[in-house]
Amino acid sequence: MARLQLLPRADRRIRLGHSWVFSNEVDVAATPLLGLESGSLARIEDARGHPVGLAYVNPRALICARLLTRDVRARIDADWFGRRIARALQLRERHYPAPFYRLVYGESDGLPGFVVDRFGERLVVQLNTAGAIALREPFFAALQSALAPTGILVRNAGSTRELEGTPILDERIG
Repeated sequence: MARLQLLPRADRRIRLGHSWVFSNEVDVAATPLLGLESGSLARIEDARGHPVGLAYVNPRALICARLLTRDVRARIDADWFGRRIARALQLRERHYPAPFYRLVYGESDGLPGFVVDRFGERLVVQLNTAGAIALREPFFAALQSALAPTGILVRNAGSTRELEGTPILDERIG
């Protein structure tokens, strides 16, 4: 796994709960940022090399890394996504009597770049970042396991897509 080393004191915001790393916070002498593959996972480290968390990266965006977890030993797979989706689902079901709501709302549910709107048994999914697109398979597997939707519409025509430099998606699953 790639590593992304931060400049001195650049880890402060992350340690206080923020989930974005900006490109001007990366020690490019220690980490050749432009050498990282867009959407790939990286271990975020402070200036001394101590782990801060796991993120996916986009070296060509101002927000060059989006933190997924502070647990650097975590495996970002369908089970990991399933736990995040289950927590979001439990929260929504507590507050909404009918299954018509925004199920996943990016960073607020610990899933940066992912947005899921639920319309009964159908879902509309936005994959708004290069990392979300790269992690789509385990994410969709977790959605299928949690909800067994009859259909999924995948879209990403928003402004974040332009900032991330990702292709337009418009597809149907199921």
